[in-house]
Amino acid sequence: MAIQVKNCMEDFVIDLVKQVIKSYPDICTCDQCINDIVTWSLNHLPARYVNTNIGDAYTRLDIYKQEHYTDIIKIVVQAVEVVSKNPHHTKKDKQE
Repeated sequence: MAIQVKNCMEDFVIDLVKQVIKSYPDICTCDQCINDIVTWSLNHLPARYVNTNIGDAYTRLDIYKQEHYTDIIKIVVQAVEVVSKNPHHTKKDKQE
């Protein structure tokens, strides 16, 4: 029994984080901080699980609807602000 379930929101949020952080040139973009931003965002958004490619396509179309897209951007921006104020590393750790 092969179970293949995917949260479509993951790829969508990862792509959106890459776009949003371009507007924040002063924040840390190390792997730890980017992963924290993605994780924080996903923990504050509803999961959108699918089990087929067709389901994935329909879900992505739904996500791109203006109201959902705007809500997701707001969450990602909040995540950037939260993580940039409270990174899980010190400046010294980042330099090493």
